[in-house]
Amino acid sequence: MRLDGKVALVLGSIKGIGKAVALALARRGAMIAATYYDWIEALPDLKADLAETGREHLLVPVNLRDTEQIAGLLRQVMDRFGRLDILINNIERGGWPVVHGAYTRSQWDLEMETTLRAKQWVFEAALPYLKEGGEGCVINFSSIAGVVGRSGPASYVFNDAYAAANRGVSLFTETWARLGAPEVRVNELMLGFFETRHAQKTRGWGLLEEKHQQALLAHTLLGRTGRTDDVVRAVLFLVADAPYMTGSVIRLDGGYVLGGEQVAPMPEGVE
Repeated sequence: MRLDGKVALVLGSIKGIGKAVALALARRGAMIAATYYDWIEALPDLKADLAETGREHLLVPVNLRDTEQIAGLLRQVMDRFGRLDILINNIERGGWPVVHGAYTRSQWDLEMETTLRAKQWVFEAALPYLKEGGEGCVINFSSIAGVVGRSGPASYVFNDAYAAANRGVSLFTETWARLGAPEVRVNELMLGFFETRHAQKTRGWGLLEEKHQQALLAHTLLGRTGRTDDVVRAVLFLVADAPYMTGSVIRLDGGYVLGGEQVAPMPEGVE
């Protein structure tokens, strides 16, 4: 897909991965509709950085947990640009055990409303417009929590509901790929530990003891946490260079999921 003249709706763009993706798509020629809700203090920087790209853009404050606001979000995008080609479904709430402790009911509901329900309602509202263009693209963001759950070094980072919600995202990806085909491709980026997502630039990381931080790194085959540019490269591939890929999950985790298993030396055998 050529990005010139395309329109991308990027959820959760105020900072971190969402912002990096929005800027990268804009620099490739796309027009950007970027949503935000929290961290309002970062809004001036987002405005300045998007303006610097020279691409037309729309900033929309919206609480995606309030499903009544989602139809209005899509109306704003269509009123401004008249089309929608790309949906970056980047919204979640990662519940850290080391931060939040045991769940309260409100914490559980917040996980499900953000990580699952908001994605579902936005996709349903966006799908008719994505189909109109004939080559739509959806990228769902999820977490390896959906694979590893609250286990091993990740026990201090991933809560149960967060893990369950992220496993649900993969089911969404498969179902939505069927619903979107052939006009819309739907794929998933399953992220491991990234600087701005469960690692060094988050509050939870600073609450971990150093031995727990080192355990997470030691469990990661590449020995480091991810950077926003690692995600941007994967997003640009899925959007622009993977026209035959849909319903797929790319695990971008530096080998964390594999890292707990050692390869035994080859035995000599008996022959």
